[in-house]
Formats: sequence, C-alpha cells, structure tokens
Amino acid sequence: MNTITEKRPHIWLSTAHFINDIYTGMLNPIMPFIAAKLGISMAIATVVLSVSHICSSLLQPVFGFFADNILKRVFIFWGLMFTAVFISFAPSVSHLSILILFVILGSLGSSLFHPQALGFSVRFASADTGKSMGTFIAMGTFGYSLGPVVSAFVTQFTGLNNMPYLCLIGVIWALFMFKFVPKISDGIVERTHSEFIKAFKDIFSNYRLKLLILISILKSLITTSTSILLPFLWRDMGYMPFKIGAALFAFSFMSGIGSFVSRDIEKRIGAKMVFYFSMISTFPLMIMFSLTYKSFPIISFVIFAITGLCTAMAMPVTMVMAQSEMPQYKSIIGGFINGFSWGVIAIFMSALGFIAQAKGIIPVLLVVALIPAISALFILKRLFSTK
Repeated sequence: MNTITEKRPHIWLSTAHFINDIYTGMLNPIMPFIAAKLGISMAIATVVLSVSHICSSLLQPVFGFFADNILKRVFIFWGLMFTAVFISFAPSVSHLSILILFVILGSLGSSLFHPQALGFSVRFASADTGKSMGTFIAMGTFGYSLGPVVSAFVTQFTGLNNMPYLCLIGVIWALFMFKFVPKISDGIVERTHSEFIKAFKDIFSNYRLKLLILISILKSLITTSTSILLPFLWRDMGYMPFKIGAALFAFSFMSGIGSFVSRDIEKRIGAKMVFYFSMISTFPLMIMFSLTYKSFPIISFVIFAITGLCTAMAMPVTMVMAQSEMPQYKSIIGGFINGFSWGVIAIFMSALGFIAQAKGIIPVLLVVALIPAISALFILKRLFSTK
C-alpha cells in the first residue's frame, strides 16, 4: 500500500497532536498560582497568557506557508521539542521576564508544530477526510483537556518547581515522530517572496474563506476567555489547583467529544445547523453558568463542560470547508483556522483581563458569549448563500 494512504502516520500525527496540546493546556489552571508566586496581578497574568496564545497561534499561517513547501518533518519535530521543554520549565522560574521568555519559546514551538502536522495529517488521511480531520482535532483537544489536570496535580501535590520533569514525554515522542512519520519528499520546494504574498492574497480574496476564519475567531473567543479568566474566579472562591484543573479538563474533554462526533452530526442535520447550534447555544449556557456557579457549583461545572462540547462541534466542519476551498494551501489555511483565529483573540484578551479585573469576570464572559450568538445570524446566512 502507498505510504500516503497508510493509516499509521496519521495515528502518529494525531498522537503527537495529543501530546503537544497537553503542554499548551498546562498554564491556564496554574497561572493564578504562578502569579501569586511572582507577585503579579490577574491583569498582568492575563497578558502573559495572551502572549502565549499570540505566539502559539498568530504566526501559524506564516509557518504554514513554509510547511507547505518544506515537506520534511522539521517543524513537527522541533515544534514538539520546544513546546515540551519550555512550557514545562516556565512555571518553575522566579522572574517575570524569564517566565515571558519561556512562554514565548514554548508557544512558538506549538505554532511551528500545528500547520505542518495539519498538512501532513490531510495527506495521510483516510478516504473520509472529514472523519480523519475530526479525529486529528479531537486528539489535540483531548490533549489540551488533559494538560490542566496534569499541571494542576503536579502543582498541588509536588509543587511548581517539579513541573520541568513533564518535558520528558514530549521529547521522547518527538524522537518517535522523527523515526515513524515518513517524509513526503527529500527536497524543499523553493518559493519566492511574491508567491508568499500571493498565497495570502488568494486566501483573503476568497469571501467564503474569510467568513470561515471569522467563525473560527468567534469560536476561539469563547474558549480562550473562559479558560483564562475562570481559573482566577475559582481561585478567589478558594478552589485548589486540582479542582480548577479538573474543571478545565471537563471543558476541553467535552470539546474533544464535540470535535469527534461533529462529522456524524453534520451528516444527519447538515453543516448549517451544526454551525447555528454551536454558535448560538453558548450564550444561554453562559447565563445558566452565571446563575449557578456560587450556589450550585457542581451543576455549573456540568454546564461549563457542555459549553465546551457545543463550542467545539463546528470546528472540524469549519476546517474541512476551509481547506476544500483552496486545497493547494492546506497548511496555511490550517494555520488560519487552528491558529490565527486564536492569536487574534489573544490580542484582545490582553485588554479583556484589565476589564475583567475592573468590572468582574462574569459580566465580561456574558458579553463575550453573546457576541458569536448574535454574529451567527448574519454570518451564516452569507456563508451558505455564497457558492
């Protein structure tokens, strides 16, 4: 069987996505405790996390351009290495400047990893590309969900200074990837600066692609704002790290379930209804969370987890539709949908942290949840009326 159609490389890539995203999910639940250790405010800690999301996401389309042309596994290998090492060491540092440096380097590793891994994953996918993409995205989401539990457990029971040991699994798996994920080509396809500009002009001149990128940005708004701000709310309520990590695990794990079942649900009700449900449902769910988080915390955790499932349900559909628009730019488009959208939101999160500190976390999250619900009524009508 031709290696391009074998399932084994896709399994290795999906597992690497799982491991890489364990590290990307580790900082959110323990940042309130890192902030207390370093003596910084919630607003400053939010800026640090925003820097993490910007570096891990905003540059993905740029790295995706090179990943489409460099068909070796260099970005996958070194991306996973950087993510594992620097994110694991970041919580143990004693100075804010070093924390920011390690967060930047670790996040850039994730930004290197994702576009090329997405591009390779499509090349090694099964006949049902949508299902394969759902599996790949779900594995990353499951990893992201496990990250908070791992970091919170280590923080609560052994201390922040033992976090560096967690880098070992990522380093080992990167070595496995180098051995078991085949190169598609031994060469590098040379591309000029003008071709780089042309690729981005082609993408931004495609109206449907712009709508799909906007949808991805709106979905990222919910995930990023809740995962960054709620740990500070729960810490102020006296929750220990592991309980906060468990809550974020439930949210991200259910997001993985949403990604995994997305393709099957789309076949039954259609892509349009998947989008509507995913974008509109988060606002009433956030209202229910705001009414229960003080008096009925268990119920609020369940609502929070269901929010994760609903938020992620449209993401594989978005990715497949976007890459189908311009298949020659699979990695770049993967970078836009899976990375750039998160980076855009991360820029706004820097300001949102200061607003939440001044006005309160819950009011901010209610407004945030309302934005995609209202936007869906206008965006989706245009998306599905454009051929």
